[in-house]
Amino acid sequence: MLNLDPYISKTPGFPKQGITFYDISPALEDPRILKQATDALCDLAAPMQPDLIAGIDARGFLFSVPIATRFDCGVVMIRKAGKLPGTLYQSTYALEYDNATLALQHDRNIAGKNIVLCDDLLATGGTLLAARDLISMAGGTVTGAVCLIELTGLKAREKLSFPVASLQSYEF
Repeated sequence: MLNLDPYISKTPGFPKQGITFYDISPALEDPRILKQATDALCDLAAPMQPDLIAGIDARGFLFSVPIATRFDCGVVMIRKAGKLPGTLYQSTYALEYDNATLALQHDRNIAGKNIVLCDDLLATGGTLLAARDLISMAGGTVTGAVCLIELTGLKAREKLSFPVASLQSYEF
């Protein structure tokens, strides 16, 4: 199993006291680790049988495209509020330290498709739940999610009704 820990920078107290920011930039800078992480995410996503990969703004975008390429499927972008034109589905959720809104364009071709969510970090589960709600509003089905990092102490998996797989875990 791939150990990403040496390639994840940890910044305690960011973006606010009591939160540790897990930065995947070192993993992105190393071409060998980047390829290994992408390959490992593809292995995790394979049983989820995606028709589309939904990359979640913004770091989920970085891995959604190479995963989709491997499965010969497309990518749909789930964006933060204010980043997409047109008629939108929107879902607001709580972060560890704030609230946020995600959006998906109405005219994306999602109905009847199996969607695998892709994000960098699973913390409280709010982002993945909001993304699942958007996919559901658009007529798709979330068959799973893949993340680079999971904060197991926040027990997000207990809130999720679909399989989640991650490459690296930390308690908090």
